Amino acid sequence: MSFILTLSCPDRPGIVSAVTGFLVQHNLNIIDSSQFGDPTSHRFFMRMHFGADTTGSSTGEAESGELNVEVLRAAFEPIATAHSMSFQLLPAAHKPRVLIMVSKIGHCLNDLLFRHSTGQLAIEVPLIVSNHPDFATLAATYKIPFVHLPVSADTKQQQESRILELIKEHGIELVVLARYMQVLSPTLCDAMSGKIINIHHSFLPSFKGAKPYHQAYDRGVKLVGATAHFVTSDLDEGPIIEQNVVRVNHGLSPKELTHAGSNVESNVLAAAVKYFAERRVLLNGHKTVVFN
Repeated sequence: MSFILTLSCPDRPGIVSAVTGFLVQHNLNIIDSSQFGDPTSHRFFMRMHFGADTTGSSTGEAESGELNVEVLRAAFEPIATAHSMSFQLLPAAHKPRVLIMVSKIGHCLNDLLFRHSTGQLAIEVPLIVSNHPDFATLAATYKIPFVHLPVSADTKQQQESRILELIKEHGIELVVLARYMQVLSPTLCDAMSGKIINIHHSFLPSFKGAKPYHQAYDRGVKLVGATAHFVTSDLDEGPIIEQNVVRVNHGLSPKELTHAGSNVESNVLAAAVKYFAERRVLLNGHKTVVFN
């Protein structure tokens, strides 16, 4: 069995030594490790994948099979406290439970479900929520429960309260907005802070808001793209996780630009979800550190 530790803390000497000393103490071996010290925020970030020492030279608790994730967390807590760390420690095989939300544009939803079904995304999808009924059949194809929660200005608070109930009922660890075309309230954003990923159909921070491809067409752009970011109460201003672009030219209509961009959207969103599932994304203020 192997584990993944992610952490962030004020940058200072001795952090790596403390973590590796912890592994030595428990007869654990590094499988791979990434770290970054941000010279601007003066914070240190680390992702470490480790497991039992398989060299045959150790005889500690890792070999005996007595070590589990709860034991490791408890043992690591004094180190985290000493270095003012925020940390997460999970089995490497852990699959986060993901709620996917969608409206009436389904290419990102379809892409995520296909990747999930073929094992390309190490996630569990207990349910799909939509404010429209259009993709109930698609969800049934993948044998995933589909919950239709229509919303209007008058019912938004009740609808989001139900979403929060579903998040709690299903132990949701991540919400993915797969072209869910509703602005989330600050209440929901705060409740799932750092745990909602949105795909924005433009290369942020340009062309925000409605119809970005039409805006791009009016400006004669040569590149269109997509941005996956964490959702905050500031519309389309959350920390960016992944971006990509595709080259276009003057001969494409807004519809053709939309088609060109849809593939980029699907790929960018899938990459962001994959990075999250593999614990490769750490928040760094208004930015992210992505160990990819």
